[in-house]
Amino acid sequence: MPRCHNLGIMCKGCGSMRKSLLSLILLLAIVGALAPFYLDGTETLEQTQLKRFSSYEELKLFLETNMKATDYGWKQMGIPEAIPGEAKIVSTPEFSTTNIQVAGVDEADIVKTDGTYLYVVAGSNIFILKAYPPEEAQVLSQISFNTMPWQLFINEDKLAVLGSPTDYTYRIPTLIEDKTFVKVYDVSDRKNPVLTRNFSISGNYFNSRMINEYVYVVVSQPAFCDTLVLPKIYSEEGIKKISASQIYYAPVSDYDYAFTTIVTINLQDDEQEPTHETFLLGATSCMYASLNNIYITFWKDEKTLIYRIRMEEEKIEYGADGEVPGYVLNQFSMDEYEGYFRIATTMSQVWSETPSRNNVYVFDMDLNIIGKLEGLASGETIYSARFMGDRCYLVTFRKVDPLFVIDLKDPSSPKVLGQLKITGYSDYLHPYDENHILGVGKETVEAQEGDFAWYQGVKISLFDVSDVEEPKEIAKYEIGDRGTDSPILSDHKALLFDKSKKLLVIPVLVAEINEEQYSEGVPPNAYGDYVWQGAYVFSISLNEGLMFRGRITHIEDATDLMKNDYYFSYPYFVKRSLYIDNVLYTISDKKIKMNSLENLDEINEVEFS
Repeated sequence: MPRCHNLGIMCKGCGSMRKSLLSLILLLAIVGALAPFYLDGTETLEQTQLKRFSSYEELKLFLETNMKATDYGWKQMGIPEAIPGEAKIVSTPEFSTTNIQVAGVDEADIVKTDGTYLYVVAGSNIFILKAYPPEEAQVLSQISFNTMPWQLFINEDKLAVLGSPTDYTYRIPTLIEDKTFVKVYDVSDRKNPVLTRNFSISGNYFNSRMINEYVYVVVSQPAFCDTLVLPKIYSEEGIKKISASQIYYAPVSDYDYAFTTIVTINLQDDEQEPTHETFLLGATSCMYASLNNIYITFWKDEKTLIYRIRMEEEKIEYGADGEVPGYVLNQFSMDEYEGYFRIATTMSQVWSETPSRNNVYVFDMDLNIIGKLEGLASGETIYSARFMGDRCYLVTFRKVDPLFVIDLKDPSSPKVLGQLKITGYSDYLHPYDENHILGVGKETVEAQEGDFAWYQGVKISLFDVSDVEEPKEIAKYEIGDRGTDSPILSDHKALLFDKSKKLLVIPVLVAEINEEQYSEGVPPNAYGDYVWQGAYVFSISLNEGLMFRGRITHIEDATDLMKNDYYFSYPYFVKRSLYIDNVLYTISDKKIKMNSLENLDEINEVEFS
């Protein structure tokens, strides 16, 4: 199973115990969703080729026959995880965009900019601001929802909002009637956004991508809860039920089934009807998207099932499927490159004494395995992965952090080129250039009590991999003591990095230990108290390494952190940062601050109502 750190609970070596109630609720939901997935060992890959039902009766009979009807598995439901510009502006200033995985494949986020305006999700509202020049910054309009907007895309003068009619802050998203809405606004007049499209898909929002003007939205709906309920699309024209004959399925038995529906929307053509395809599979676990394919994975009985869905503008169709041993950490454990799909997994049999091990597999486009590297770092698990061209970088961890450099130049024969063992680990790896990698994670101290390590402060590392046989950590910076945390450890979109500007910005919740309380020295398992939250700003280069420049907060009184139990949902918690021209913008649910990138002096701020 994935480690507890990113799920917000406490293991013996974990430093992230004090998360919000929401993290615990989501953990219970994820564990409940994953626990029932078991696959008969007699079922082969050939048997999992997707087919289509001929009728509703055939679909119902399939579920009744193949669903392993224990009280737990019968009730359990699939639960999802969870450069455009102003056309009339000729000289838009340089600006940063969302930190994405694949060039040309945009990812929805809570903040977007087009270089002049900001579009911000804050609570149940979306604010549109004039952002540049900063001296003129102001809120132009506010779109209020009685539902919950999650994320958004901006494409020229069209704003797409993705969300749910239900607030999941205090409720686990398991009800079969849950929906995901898509609302598209014409924002050519930023002071007066106009709703031009409004429809919903039955199911919980899982993920999305935007390629050119097309948005691809993936939702997951449990297939059976006392009765079979087919997925539906709701629009102003009425309710469209997706018929059984339109649904792909894999003929395998399971404790649980979910409908995964992919919907395509053309943001620039309101007259073009959305297209969709639905697949009866297990509960979705991870998703990766290239320019031409969406890969969706499902974890079942120590195996990851992979489904490739082809996409071309509004067209969506099933491509291929395959499987590998082990589970996938996140989207960065997958990659498509020059006609091959690569994936990194961890084998970890929960109820077995067999030590965990890590693997890298290479597939052709029919999802047949053509190359593999198995058995890496026995007893450890993957904490982060990054594929870059014909290399793969893996960080595994138990007591120290091995950074593996893996050669994929020959897809049929992956091999380890070199590795570096240091204290700490990286939760997220980001390319600096072709020979250097940036890592963000935690520092650690080996425990004397057993075979584990105690998490400490947030650690930023810069690795030199130009000598692949001997990678080096050439710079590092540690923030705070045990208990210090950052959204980047579980959400890559919180990172702002720009090599040309030598700029690195990360949001951090800082915990510090009062050493005077420990007369015999501070033990490695001691937690610090929260003393500060905001954005840390660094200068980063190969010559100067990591240089701390300063920090920006939205919290006027640090004692507020001590009074608030829900740190990551605190309204003045800085979640994102971006730049326009030479101005750094930091964003929380309550305000936006603008500071000079030259000296970090404050220029202006805008408070949200």
